[in-house]
Amino acid sequence: MAFTMSLLVCNAQNVSKKNSVDTFTSVNGTNVNMHCIKHGSLSINVGNKWIYIDPVTDKVPPVTDYSTMPKADYILVTHEHPDHLDAKAIEQLTKEGTVLIANPRSCEILGGKGDVMKNGDIKKVADFTVDAVPAYNISADKQQFHPKGRDNGYILTIEGLRIYIAGDTEPIPEMIDIKDIDIALLPCNLPFTMTPEQLAEAAKTIRPKVLFPYHYGNTDIQQVVKLLNGSGIDVRIREYQ
Repeated sequence: MAFTMSLLVCNAQNVSKKNSVDTFTSVNGTNVNMHCIKHGSLSINVGNKWIYIDPVTDKVPPVTDYSTMPKADYILVTHEHPDHLDAKAIEQLTKEGTVLIANPRSCEILGGKGDVMKNGDIKKVADFTVDAVPAYNISADKQQFHPKGRDNGYILTIEGLRIYIAGDTEPIPEMIDIKDIDIALLPCNLPFTMTPEQLAEAAKTIRPKVLFPYHYGNTDIQQVVKLLNGSGIDVRIREYQ
């Protein structure tokens, strides 16, 4: 899918300041702004609409006060772990009409709040389409962290621009079916998700135009840049620690 891009903060291989913004343009000419918050938390705004993914206040440093940010039109939660599911952040962002989307277990923990999406579900909301895709561990020593069938990744399609937010996963067989991705966010937080080598493997399977390694903790994320050198994938490092 063709799109144009302007980078507002820094070049592709340098670490940027938190709350950096990368701006992409949809096939319809609409700006889609991606805001790095921290760890697995980000936001996307399109015009006056705001989408938040896995907003977290104090379970991951530094503390984030979402009450100072624009209210959410949509909130997406990938899974139940406290560095992804935070009722306080959801409360701070919610206004009348906010749509909350989450995997089944997260909705259960929130007392039945939200629209449930499970792996394979597709939901059309007013401004974009959400595909819930699998996210799980395959390594024998990691499967207790993210068992198959429980958690979601999401593919957002906004005016033809396709954004894959992987959630907590390793390279899984289902990734071969994830195609035509413009922007991908893939996790690299040992020991829970991918090694740099696994992330590079996943990126080469998905072939996004732009890759943001995210949720990477203390991993030396420049390893990913080196492993994908010459791949044709635009690797951008932001402060998703």
